[in-house]
Amino acid sequence: MKALLEKLCRQRRLEREEWEGLLARRREIDRAGLFSRAEAERRRHFGDAVFVRGLIECSSFCKNDCRYCGIRRSNRRAARYRLDRATVLACCEKGYEWGFRTFVLQAGEDPGLTPEGVAETVRAIKARFPDCAVTLSLGEFPREVYQLWFDAGADRYLLRHETADPDHYACLHPPELTLAHRLDCLRDLKDIGYQVGAGFMVGSPGQSARTLAADFCFLQEFRPHMVGLGPFIPQKDTPFAAEPAGTLEDTLLLLALVRLTLPRALLPATTALGTIHPQGRELGILAGANVVMPNLSPPAVRGKYALYDNKLCTGDEAAEHLAGLKKRLKAIGCTVAVSRGDFPGAEGEAKNKC
Repeated sequence: MKALLEKLCRQRRLEREEWEGLLARRREIDRAGLFSRAEAERRRHFGDAVFVRGLIECSSFCKNDCRYCGIRRSNRRAARYRLDRATVLACCEKGYEWGFRTFVLQAGEDPGLTPEGVAETVRAIKARFPDCAVTLSLGEFPREVYQLWFDAGADRYLLRHETADPDHYACLHPPELTLAHRLDCLRDLKDIGYQVGAGFMVGSPGQSARTLAADFCFLQEFRPHMVGLGPFIPQKDTPFAAEPAGTLEDTLLLLALVRLTLPRALLPATTALGTIHPQGRELGILAGANVVMPNLSPPAVRGKYALYDNKLCTGDEAAEHLAGLKKRLKAIGCTVAVSRGDFPGAEGEAKNKC
């Protein structure tokens, strides 16, 4: 195990068989040592800065029927809403006053959010807040739609790959969604010029050391600018309602391994991580994460964007409680960064030993 970790620190990559062996025996890893290395890598490239992104959950409508998701189209109990442009801009206005310089527009794959409508919203945000970055997380679209939004001013796009194993992907998604198409979308986004986020759920039904090895091989080859990684949490109205949640221990360990693989990547300590443990986000940062996404959505709709059960929506993860978040980060030796927090580049990663 030690030899594999040393190789990962030197080369920033392992062979698939090595990944599978390491992940199959991950309970044997010295976690304190691993987290210390990952935190040192984070501080080497980012100092004590943790970047905040203002999350605006624009719509809970979705045309897809993913088996793990609470806003899947067949869930008739899901509370549906869609924010208009004026409401989104009002959320940005508040966020800007509080110090946010990145706004993340997230939604299900909602046909009501038309490509040109989204482009107009992006243009309006960039016109009013030219010093801010706009991140979109709206799902799979044709390349020309991604180009439209990029030309309108969008800077980043988050599209978690969920799993890089095609059989596992089919277990999680309906037949009309394929891993090959998801990966094509990610490649289109990167080719257009977006800063791109990929990522996967930890502990999703059917996940194994083999599927996780595929995830890490994909990450080390694709080299996304951001990796969204959080625990699977079941939602009561989905086919996976009775499945066990992903664990804190595995999520932290995999976060640390991603940090050693992609030292300069932006890694969120997710709301899902905070949902399964009261100090989940702080523990995530101590394991190598360097991004948090407080919720800027109108309070009346936060509970309706129910991707999973018991989602946090009223505490320090809420944007209006940014002071509380700053206090919690200060307690672990970190500060909130108010800059855009762009990806610093990948040049020389493999040469930086941990």
